[in-house]
Amino acid sequence: MAEHPDCVLVRQGYAAFVSGDMETLGSLMTKDVVHHVPGDNPLSGHHKGLDAVLQLYRKLGEETDGTMQIQLEAVLADGRGHAMSLHTMRADRGDHGIEIREGLFFTIVGGKITDIDECSEDLDEEDRFWG
Repeated sequence: MAEHPDCVLVRQGYAAFVSGDMETLGSLMTKDVVHHVPGDNPLSGHHKGLDAVLQLYRKLGEETDGTMQIQLEAVLADGRGHAMSLHTMRADRGDHGIEIREGLFFTIVGGKITDIDECSEDLDEEDRFWG
């Protein structure tokens, strides 16, 4: 059975993110994409527009001195323009380390990502790490 196109799109996004290919990653999103980051830390908030979202992703790499690793565990689609992913993120920042499960909820319109809602298994731990 072939994978749903929305799942394929999300997997392409993960592959581009992991390899640092911001050009490809940007091509998978609309210009007005929004990435919502939960919590109460310097990265939290609504990153609106393609440039802001890509800057967020660059900042993740900078803040972790390139140590961030993402292991994609699953991608699910509803066939109505939504997809969910579950992954484990590992990174070091200064003398702090983190290994945490996160999820992303995507809205997809016309074969492009328009909205990303981020979820975490432990918001307090994420706030400590990024704070």
